[in-house]
Amino acid sequence: MSVRVIANPASGRGRGVRALPAVRAAFAAVGVSDVRLTTGAGDERRLALEAAQDGVETLAVLGGDGTWSKVACALVDAGAGTRCRLAMLGSGTGNDFAKTVGVPATDYPAMARLALSGRDALIDVGQIGDAHFLNVAGFGFSAAVLQECERIRWLRGDALYFYAALRQLFRYPGFDATVTMEGGERAARRTRLGLIVCNGRHFGGSFRIAPNASLSDGLLDAITIETAGPLTRAKLFAAATRGTHLAYPEIGERKTTSLTIRWLEPPIYEADGELRRAMSDELEIRCVPGALRVVTGETEPGTRNAATGLR
Repeated sequence: MSVRVIANPASGRGRGVRALPAVRAAFAAVGVSDVRLTTGAGDERRLALEAAQDGVETLAVLGGDGTWSKVACALVDAGAGTRCRLAMLGSGTGNDFAKTVGVPATDYPAMARLALSGRDALIDVGQIGDAHFLNVAGFGFSAAVLQECERIRWLRGDALYFYAALRQLFRYPGFDATVTMEGGERAARRTRLGLIVCNGRHFGGSFRIAPNASLSDGLLDAITIETAGPLTRAKLFAAATRGTHLAYPEIGERKTTSLTIRWLEPPIYEADGELRRAMSDELEIRCVPGALRVVTGETEPGTRNAATGLR
């Protein structure tokens, strides 16, 4: 099987460049020496498209959720998402999507072996307008936390997002929007703390935000967080790290193939750990079933991985 590595040295605030020697050694041990580095914005997409054109069968991508998402979305956009497999090598802040897939992303020798001969599965991706996302799209609180992360330069990894979330926990005022699910079911416009549309289960490094999500059910999990007082916010925050927050009345969960969000003005939101600004005050989000092939590990064919819902 032809395997190529795409590495983002800037991922994880320097983790990527420090991991490169170990990644090169792990892949050299299985006979893979084709390693391409990103050097600037847009390189992930360019390198992914080149790999698809070259007929590469597996792309092993060193980075975090943002890097994996850019490569995956480029493959899906090019119609190569089901032909070229994505194997995830973790060097990012949260590495959340790998947790849902269930691969040892930071064990580079293990991932090198899986990239070469591991099993794979077709998974869903999300779509907002013309753009795709791999793990989650977050509105309100989660976007505010990501903006806070950009102001904090002295932390890395899971601790960065956790600390930024704590700083925003009691100060974020909420947002107003109308949410319409498939079939026309509408939630009235009101103030909410957050809306997180999930393909994967994990988010922000420490949070099991959508514990019932599956990557292969053709559905997205929409998690709404209603406004709450300081004590309840603190309880919700702690519960989300354990995945038990769905028991609280302030949390809503709905599985859906699509939803539409209408705002008072175009919002800033986050998708796979990257901030974006919407071009209009209405956003349509939908699930694209079976659009991407990912390396999942060595599970026997036909068995279901209980953690991911993958076969």
